[in-house]
Amino acid sequence: MWRDLIESFPSDESDGPADPSLLDRIESELGQSLPSDLRSFLLESDGLTDEYGTDVVWSAQRILDDNMHFRGDEQFRSLYMPFDSLMFFGDNGGGDQFAFVRVPERNEVFVWDHETDSRNLVSTDLESYLRSVLGSDGEDWYR
Repeated sequence: MWRDLIESFPSDESDGPADPSLLDRIESELGQSLPSDLRSFLLESDGLTDEYGTDVVWSAQRILDDNMHFRGDEQFRSLYMPFDSLMFFGDNGGGDQFAFVRVPERNEVFVWDHETDSRNLVSTDLESYLRSVLGSDGEDWYR
């Protein structure tokens, strides 16, 4: 399913499937389950970059690394509301990050604005997010 969607936007680049053991490690280290759509996407493509070079969906390793960084950075803790309920998985190339809310578990995609610390709903699910971002012509499609 995901491969067909990716191929409908031929200028975008994807990688081979993620290692399933790394997906299990993400869940273990973050203490949260991956959303089922994100898990199935990563099992088909370990990341997705749009025609502008933006990481629309990060690799599994980057999902783990960046979420651990956001949660553990002392400066972030003093500047922003906690990130523990979020699972970041992509960005707009300009500082805003896309995430699923994991506590409580939700399937919608939210954007975290790095300037205001706001967290706003942008898509009803991963498929809608991908269609919106890949069909747009810039980083501010969600505004």
